[in-house]
Amino acid sequence: MGIGTSILLIAVGAILRFAVSVHTSGFNIHTIGVILMVVGVVGLLISLFWMTVWADRTAGRDTVVRTRRDVY
Repeated sequence: MGIGTSILLIAVGAILRFAVSVHTSGFNIHTIGVILMVVGVVGLLISLFWMTVWADRTAGRDTVVRTRRDVY
């Protein structure tokens, strides 16, 4: 899940939790909003963690190692 999808889930969950005032008999719409917000936050944290790990892995590839040989 990417950062954009996570932010979308957080936004939809917040709308369902705080802006919708519908009462249903089969399920609670506010609970679904909270679940979507939690899933979005977890996805955002995993995406940010994955980006930092990937950045550390690719940072070492650009370095050039040169060895010095003295010729007498």
